[in-house]
Amino acid sequence: MSGIFEYNGGSIVGMKGKNCIAVACDRRFGQQMSTITTNYQKVFKIQDNILLALSGLNTDIHTFYALMEKEINLYNLKENRKMKPTTFANLVASALYERRFGPFFVTPIVAGLENGKPILATYDSIGCKSDLDDFQVGGTGGNYIYGACEAFFKPDMSPEELEEVIGQSLVSGCDRDALSGWGGVVYVLTEQKITVKILKTKQT
Repeated sequence: MSGIFEYNGGSIVGMKGKNCIAVACDRRFGQQMSTITTNYQKVFKIQDNILLALSGLNTDIHTFYALMEKEINLYNLKENRKMKPTTFANLVASALYERRFGPFFVTPIVAGLENGKPILATYDSIGCKSDLDDFQVGGTGGNYIYGACEAFFKPDMSPEELEEVIGQSLVSGCDRDALSGWGGVVYVLTEQKITVKILKTKQT
């Protein structure tokens, strides 16, 4: 089953800071060792305070994002308020578990800010949530990025420090993974704004 997750390649990473949170992804979309395009979007804005990063099978990435977009729009209409990041994290888990007998081949990372507190969660394919770590990784380069995150991470980073650290971790991991690369994008979420930075990585 792991081969299905790796078929299109790509890597994602999320990391907590002090009153901020960041998500980064590479830009490659391929079919195994063939590169199809180099400007592929893997991070989606759900709300002003929630970002969803998805790696895995291309078709399931788009299907799962469309499902989450529908669910959050229905919630906003019904409740007449914005969804909390912790609620959205649980929604992702239940949506994955609902499809456990025919799962979505995606690895989601949910990043959000709730009253200034960073919320970060990742999941397996049947919705088991992991939200205890200060950083989370996914995709084909996840193991390489995890090692870089362990080396670079420090608690209570400012948005500027967080942007630099998560960017260096992504670049370091993508340089070691044949199915990731062709540039990267870093999204830093604070209570005031979302900043986006484009990175250069190996072009092969």
